[in-house]
Amino acid sequence: MFTAKFGIEIEFTGITRELAAKIAAEYLNGTITNEGDYYDTKTITAPDGRKWKFMFDSSITAQQKVGGRKISASDKYKVELVSPILTYREDIDTLQELIRRLRKAGGFAPDTAGIHIHLNGADHTPRSLRNFINIIASRNDLLYKALQVKADRMRYCKKMDNFLVERMNAKKPQTFEAIKKIWYEGYTESTNQHYHSSRYHFCNLHSFFTRNNTVELRGFNGTLHAGKIRSYILLALALNNQALTQKSASSRKNQTENEKFAMRTYLNRIGFIGNEFKNCREHLCKHLSGSAAWRFRTA
Repeated sequence: MFTAKFGIEIEFTGITRELAAKIAAEYLNGTITNEGDYYDTKTITAPDGRKWKFMFDSSITAQQKVGGRKISASDKYKVELVSPILTYREDIDTLQELIRRLRKAGGFAPDTAGIHIHLNGADHTPRSLRNFINIIASRNDLLYKALQVKADRMRYCKKMDNFLVERMNAKKPQTFEAIKKIWYEGYTESTNQHYHSSRYHFCNLHSFFTRNNTVELRGFNGTLHAGKIRSYILLALALNNQALTQKSASSRKNQTENEKFAMRTYLNRIGFIGNEFKNCREHLCKHLSGSAAWRFRTA
């Protein structure tokens, strides 16, 4: 779980891409390169050679705070942080401190902003990809409530649809090519298109097949709260580990009359045990109803 490689994309506003890049370069002791591309990319190359990027993203609502009020701003305030390849134990402290500095400088996430976590797909098999789809499908409602996925973002991170899940489990594909065929079934656009419609789901395999061999999880609201981002990363890593290690996974939805208890027991099952994960459990259970301690008690 902790050795898996991942990358993270964090959308925010409140400060410009130029200022965000300067803050990152100062903290990381890196150098800035203005790429001069369509995305106005500012690349910070750290001493270890890894590259952190701040890019334009048209979907972000550009705002800044003036006198405590949020007002509209120019496109320079549409900022997406794209990390290099990271691992949890080695890089989480660096990532969290960078996020805190961006927030302190005035950065914040508008309602349209999201966070996307890319998980290394090198170890995945056809079985584990099908597991991943079933794991997300079986907990669609619980995950969306726990993560408070905002209405403004639902078009960009839809729940796993029944058609895909049913086809995947009926055919039980044994090859990546067979999974790919099912994933794109029903779409008329070219599968080579970067912004393909199939990508806008909580679990996105379009990035696995056509972009960078990653499984992308998109169901996280934008935030510059370092603790919440840590909990999102840990959840993504745990889901990934579950998909990789289980022999099989069912798409059947779990009963969730007591949401907090269901989430707590599930988090324990996938590795969120002990004080290290206390804050993460709190973040992920905060918006759920019921009692975390008692299955048949609601408060």
